[in-house]
Amino acid sequence: MTTNPELDRWNERFSSRDYLFGTTPNAFLVRQRHLLHPGQRALAIADGEGRNGVWLAEQGIDVLSIDFSPVALQKARDLAAARGVTLQTGEVDLANWVWEPERFDVVAAIFIQFAGPALRAAIFEGIKRTLAPGGLLLLQGYRPEQLGYGTGGPPYAENMYTAEMLRAAFGDLEILHLEEHDSVISEGQGHHGMSALVDLVARKPGT
Repeated sequence: MTTNPELDRWNERFSSRDYLFGTTPNAFLVRQRHLLHPGQRALAIADGEGRNGVWLAEQGIDVLSIDFSPVALQKARDLAAARGVTLQTGEVDLANWVWEPERFDVVAAIFIQFAGPALRAAIFEGIKRTLAPGGLLLLQGYRPEQLGYGTGGPPYAENMYTAEMLRAAFGDLEILHLEEHDSVISEGQGHHGMSALVDLVARKPGT
């Protein structure tokens, strides 16, 4: 029987009864509530234990929450049940996933920085492909300066984002908001303290 050390690592991280990144949605995502409406179709990428996907479902949105870890996805389903919402889940390795064209009205990409440069480029292209015309990308990530804070994220500068990088990667979308900032976040044990962040809200052209 073959094993996947990276999968084993994430399953172990998510194995506690506690929620590693908490059950409260990401604050940046919540600030975009005015752009969301019931009936939209949303993809929550690397949604882990479901805090963001469940919150989107609470807004009346049809959500597919995907993650690498089956342990995390079970906790996401448990959280959805506790909150009284429906959450579709998918166990997905993004290195092999097929991004269905124009499927989603919203893509939430919150701290998906497990991906190095090559996989990141493929994911970014996939995001653009799977957004429907007029669809929204809601993305928050760490900047390289995060390594100095050490309050969350991987210890790899090459996995981090800058506003310049995101502007280049998503320049074919309409960029509604793009900001670099240092802010305190509190998301369970996984993300806690002053953090070097970059936020992006972008819309795919079309109706």
